[in-house]
Amino acid sequence: MDRLLDNVGASPAAMLSLLMDGKPRTRAEIMAETNLARSTVRARLDSLIAAGLVIGADTDVSTGGRPAGRFAFSPGARLVLAAEVGATHAMVGVTDLSCRLLAVDEIALDIADGPTAILSMLVRTWRGLLDGAGDAPVAGVGIGLPGPVEHSTGKPNNPPIMPGWDGFDVPAAVGPEFDAPVLVDNEVNLMALGEHVASFPNDEHMIVVKAATGIGAGLISNGALHRGAAGAAGDLGHIQVPRGEDALCRCGNLGCLEAVAGGPAMAAKLRALGVEATTTADVVHLVRSGNPEAGRVVRQAGRDIGEVLAGCVSMFNPSLVVIGGLMAQAGDMLLAGVRESVYRRSLPLATENLRIVASSAGAQAGVHGAAAMVAQHVLSPDVLDVSLP
Repeated sequence: MDRLLDNVGASPAAMLSLLMDGKPRTRAEIMAETNLARSTVRARLDSLIAAGLVIGADTDVSTGGRPAGRFAFSPGARLVLAAEVGATHAMVGVTDLSCRLLAVDEIALDIADGPTAILSMLVRTWRGLLDGAGDAPVAGVGIGLPGPVEHSTGKPNNPPIMPGWDGFDVPAAVGPEFDAPVLVDNEVNLMALGEHVASFPNDEHMIVVKAATGIGAGLISNGALHRGAAGAAGDLGHIQVPRGEDALCRCGNLGCLEAVAGGPAMAAKLRALGVEATTTADVVHLVRSGNPEAGRVVRQAGRDIGEVLAGCVSMFNPSLVVIGGLMAQAGDMLLAGVRESVYRRSLPLATENLRIVASSAGAQAGVHGAAAMVAQHVLSPDVLDVSLP
């Protein structure tokens, strides 16, 4: 709050951020919290009201004269288009500026079909969802992709499972469709941001793991998404597992966590035991159906993930680890294995107050994160103050 008050004198956007806590305020209350003059507060409120971002809320009971009008943030003033794209499906949504989902749909796809086909599917889905989401203008578009992304340009960067995507200009392809800015990031980064915004806003140091066909992680540090110097932070799936031996990974290396504990690896282990399983979803179904071999395989996968996470926990010292992705739907088996290894291998000081929990936002975490990425961008002083009337 102190940092906000330091900035609010120079920025109408910072005044808006004061109102985004959901508490309506009078002009006098805003003046008291910001130390701004009445004329300055009036001018900035007028600007935000003209943009539709602030509205009059309820009124106070006054001791005499006119009631003191209250003002509040209006998240419905703009719409955000968001999508989390995986290897075989995408979750596509429309939200308001508070990241509240107004409409959502899940579509099947094959990421190997290439950017033109996949992005066209997203655009068609968004247009259909917009029909029932109101007529507010679109503020921006957020997209999560299943591979490394150069966030500053929105271009995928040598993604291993996305043929035809390397260097493709996603913002240039999608932006003109909605006359809005397009932001792109790795899907697991956006899952982490979504879990933080939607479920765990008070945890400023988090690791969010996606365990599915692949395995990745997103990091929240000091309450903000940590991407790393080249945007490669959280590449958990390609850290070598101690017992990985000669397991060949699709990245070309041996013994990667993904090659040992990813969905296809677990399905292959079950087939070797005489249990029919082809996909990650098959493994989840078998565990939920009580198959003992599947339960043991998933529990061991959890231990393997925990072995790698233990080092991350000791180095990063989070207060919370969230396990999400399709494999998290297998129930307690995966989570139990993760906890077993992390608590056994990490330093006691790092695990004393550490919580390891299943995803709360679930399949919609990435959509929430994509929407939050856009909302934080368009409401930032660098963007909003330039666009205000």
